[in-house]
Amino acid sequence: MARLLDLLTEGFQSGEALARSLGISRQAVSKEARRLQAEGFPVEVGPQGYRILPGTPLPHLFQPKGRLGRPYRYLGRVGSTQDVLKAWAEAGAPEGALVLAEVQEKGRGRRGRPWASRPGGSLTFSLLLRPSLPLPHLGLLPLLSGLALVEAVGVGGLKWPNDLLAPDGRKMAGVLLEAKAEGEEVAYALLGVGVNVAWAPEGAAALKEFSPLSRREVLEAFLERLEALLPLLEVPEALLARYRQASSTLGRWVRVRTPKGVVEGVAEELLPDGSLLVGGVRVGAGEVELWGPPP
Repeated sequence: MARLLDLLTEGFQSGEALARSLGISRQAVSKEARRLQAEGFPVEVGPQGYRILPGTPLPHLFQPKGRLGRPYRYLGRVGSTQDVLKAWAEAGAPEGALVLAEVQEKGRGRRGRPWASRPGGSLTFSLLLRPSLPLPHLGLLPLLSGLALVEAVGVGGLKWPNDLLAPDGRKMAGVLLEAKAEGEEVAYALLGVGVNVAWAPEGAAALKEFSPLSRREVLEAFLERLEALLPLLEVPEALLARYRQASSTLGRWVRVRTPKGVVEGVAEELLPDGSLLVGGVRVGAGEVELWGPPP
């Protein structure tokens, strides 16, 4: 039997019509709608009936143009999409498998920081890649993901390695990379992406301030751009050249918090493995604070 979520569209439908399609009472439709809302799904109820919030990537409305984004699991409230996708990957999910949740109760960003989300306002998902990639090249994948993100939304710039900043410098999106190695190669990589589309936590930016793109449009565009850019992993020079054009970090005085301590200086260059040269020091991983132009 079809579920209410499978029948919802961006246009309102009457409770009577939905009840008839589902073979249940109008009261049961109302009860199911409230249950879906409690689970985090952005179901809207009004005098005209029921609909899904426009721009929601419901499976029957989501149209990926390539191989990424298939198969697809659309969920309401979860701990973390990364954890859900990891279990799926270990069970044999193919490259391109996608998990999207309206609410992550244990969503995390880089360095274990929490990532806040709101139903209908945030875009939080995890994508499975199975690249034939040597471990030393793994550092290029965050750069590639960030580049796909900025090209998908068309605004802002990248704070190394893959935070998307709004034109005014506030954080708008980020990518978390987690990977499993087998021998000297990457067995699979989990790309966890969080984008503030119609809502942002205090101090951050929402994409709607700068662009009319919906959550579904951002997701479809990101997957399309990522698939188009993936071949650049085999041509690091071309990837780095393209990344430099979108960078908000290079040429600025920065402070980078690394596992070995703080490094300060001008962000001078991207190195072939994706690391950052700061004041003559190679930084392979860390949290960048953008300070300003060189002194």
